[in-house]
Amino acid sequence: MSNPADDRGAAGPAALVATASQTIGPYWALIEHPEWANLLRADGPNAGYDQGERITLTGRITDGDGLPAADAVVELWQADPRGDHEAGFHGYGRSGCDAEGRFSFTTVKPGPVKGRGNATQAPHATLTLFARGLMTQVVTRLYFAGEALNETDPVLNAVPAERRGTLLALPVGGGVWNLDIRLQGDNEPVFLEV
Repeated sequence: MSNPADDRGAAGPAALVATASQTIGPYWALIEHPEWANLLRADGPNAGYDQGERITLTGRITDGDGLPAADAVVELWQADPRGDHEAGFHGYGRSGCDAEGRFSFTTVKPGPVKGRGNATQAPHATLTLFARGLMTQVVTRLYFAGEALNETDPVLNAVPAERRGTLLALPVGGGVWNLDIRLQGDNEPVFLEV
């Protein structure tokens, strides 16, 4: 049996060949719990919750080429209608995207949240996105268009004015709000370092 290190031939040591870079594994796979997208489901942690305005948050995730991110997952973190994160409302949900990159959450509209130095933050939800091709998750916020506190929200106002619209969910009607998110390129939202 020959030793590969000895197979050098007359030209000297075997040439080192560079290999293509690859995303490290294991590769992305969604752990399916579609019921987690409904924060108000009868068998969930908010069963019987009847405060605030019931809403649906929808959107579409696309990649840098504008193609649907069909395997993306969106996690939502939000306060209750009073702006509290710890007062009996379980403000976490997860939605997988369909073949067109669409996600949807059933929840209640969050209220204003107290921030650092008692600055009031506009009602918002924090969105964490996971998808094939991302080495780590990305985080952004969803604000509600037309909300008066958007004008003074410390995080939203740290975003350049020309990019703030990428964080504003628009009313569609019937309690539905929509925010489309492009992961790269034109109209990419501001992603936050957390």
